[in-house]
Amino acid sequence: MTEIVLMSDPRIAAIPVVDCGEDLCDVRLQESVAVDPRKEDRSGAFAHLREGVLARLLDAQKLLPDGVRLLFVEGYRPPALQRLYFERYADELRAGNPGWSAAQVRDAASRYVSPPEIAPHSAGAAVDLTLVSADGRELDMGTRVNASPEESDGTCYTDARNVAPAARDNRRMLGDALSAAGLVNYPTEWWHWSYGDRYWAHATGAEHAIYGPRERA
Repeated sequence: MTEIVLMSDPRIAAIPVVDCGEDLCDVRLQESVAVDPRKEDRSGAFAHLREGVLARLLDAQKLLPDGVRLLFVEGYRPPALQRLYFERYADELRAGNPGWSAAQVRDAASRYVSPPEIAPHSAGAAVDLTLVSADGRELDMGTRVNASPEESDGTCYTDARNVAPAARDNRRMLGDALSAAGLVNYPTEWWHWSYGDRYWAHATGAEHAIYGPRERA
């Protein structure tokens, strides 16, 4: 089995960031992109990505079979919101596993929510997404988007074995298109893909990340 490197791994935090300064772009301005409102926030931050990530997302969409589209769920996440998500999930794990050390809680939490200081979403570098049919129906991916490891009994992992063949095929379809466009997957979450962040740099062997966490102007 291929080793899964978690976001909490010191090797990820050790990767330097040389931010290229690209702007955050509103995905909703692209008519070809289907945007789901489930993560919508008042400011519209959720619908933003760095220019280079959005360009690759559009490339990936062109690689999908006729009648299948990407469904964008969430992109940019403000650092404060990322911190809230991480701390809330860590508190749940700590309460359910009182014998765990702080390091164990941090590692377990990072399967599902990235530590705030290196979070790809807060860099505008990551996107959560799934596939839909031409009529807008979500394809079977084995779990819902954002299903936790506990809720899904581990089937949220991209290469989980306990997933129906149809869902496995759909995950492969999604992954083939996004990988060909240059994005990388976080293997504990089939829906999470990124480009230009520290995790991408680790996965591709790049010397540094080109996007780092930032506040949206």
